[in-house]
Amino acid sequence: MGIKETVTELCRKYGTRDPFEIARQRRILITFEPLGTINGYYSKSYRTQVIHINQDLPEQHQRWTCCHELGHAILHPKANTPFLRKNTLFSIDRYEVEANRFAVELRYPAQYLLEEFEGCTTNQIAQALALPVSLVEYALGKKG
Repeated sequence: MGIKETVTELCRKYGTRDPFEIARQRRILITFEPLGTINGYYSKSYRTQVIHINQDLPEQHQRWTCCHELGHAILHPKANTPFLRKNTLFSIDRYEVEANRFAVELRYPAQYLLEEFEGCTTNQIAQALALPVSLVEYALGKKG
């Protein structure tokens, strides 16, 4: 199952697109902490999944971070990306791309983008949402 299908199924199953509510229903803990320059990260210890979010981010950035980290929790539940990044030569780029695609699909589905930004170019949408053009193209099904 691809990322779009995974997000669609999650939203159907839990009846929401709210990442905080999906995490709550899946019993994934969310903590708000002072993380300095880090937006957030996902961890799993034993069977407890935790999304850590920087408490100093604006609410919209916290929501995006939750979407992204929820992507890790669902797509890569056993991967410890902070450890891999710091202690190995293993590339985590694929994990980050997938988590970003999950986040954009959850937060900004194609139907929303088409309705909310009717007549706008992909570049204009990306600028308005502070997202890379490649993510907007992915959400709109233009790239993938």
